[in-house]
Amino acid sequence: MRRVPVIGCPGAGKSTFARRLAARMGLPLTHLDELYWHPGWKRVEPSMWHRRLAEVLGGEAWILDGNFSSTLLERAYRADTVFFLRPPRRVCLWRAFWREALGRHPHGDHPAKWPSRALLLDIWQFQPQADWQLTQLRTVPGLRVNVLHSDAEVRAVLRRLG
Repeated sequence: MRRVPVIGCPGAGKSTFARRLAARMGLPLTHLDELYWHPGWKRVEPSMWHRRLAEVLGGEAWILDGNFSSTLLERAYRADTVFFLRPPRRVCLWRAFWREALGRHPHGDHPAKWPSRALLLDIWQFQPQADWQLTQLRTVPGLRVNVLHSDAEVRAVLRRLG
């Protein structure tokens, strides 16, 4: 395991899992949000976003935390293993409320005090996107796709990795 995307619904626990995985594996971790956004949560220019992503993907080893469906296959074809976090919707909604309300956004200062309507809708409507993403990921030759449905499964993976 040397090139690992961590994918899933907002609030699924991607960032927490990715940090723990990176620590156990000794691999560099990149959060896609940090490539996609300028400080203050302003989008970078598309050419800069793609240049930043290509630079990370060109590395020999990495863990990438984030969903970004538009680059799913680009990341998958460079990966050897993917972890797709797929907890129940209610868990993702609860975590989104908790992290925004307490100001614990995983990637620094986030302006929201409560989850936006767009974020809540994204979580609520994520199921078809998850199904599509998993179908796409399973077309990539040699890619090991691991779907984790609960915190217990996440903990089990991390325990196995030491």
